[in-house]
Amino acid sequence: MEVFLRADGRNTADALRELYLTLRVDFRGDVRIVESDPKPGALGPVIDGLHMTLGAGGGAATLAGVIIAWLRTRRGEVTISVTRSDAETRIEMSAKGVRDLDPAALRELTARVAATIERGEPDATNAIPESAAPAIERGETAGGA
Repeated sequence: MEVFLRADGRNTADALRELYLTLRVDFRGDVRIVESDPKPGALGPVIDGLHMTLGAGGGAATLAGVIIAWLRTRRGEVTISVTRSDAETRIEMSAKGVRDLDPAALRELTARVAATIERGEPDATNAIPESAAPAIERGETAGGA
């Protein structure tokens, strides 16, 4: 399965570079930076996001855990969206939403995000534990349902 990660917030290019370096530890060659051509007058290409290939056997769970742990270390406000290659499922998580979760809520959130990525559930807000709900900014299909 393939997924695409985007960042929203301040300094998104820096955030994506940092997330890329973090993800490389667990995913090695299965993660790459996606760039667009530089705009006229720009000094270099623009980072659009990260592309990942997830294998069977826990790839989605590892990805969910790494993203949530990474978001907890962010000082500013940043939101990471994960979109499956089938474009049917997108889930967004914010640093603000995960920063203060207790361990039980973190486990529940990680399991729910992993299941959403793995199974392609169209609405990531369904069955989110109430204690973890603030971490999910929006879960929807690509069509906006």
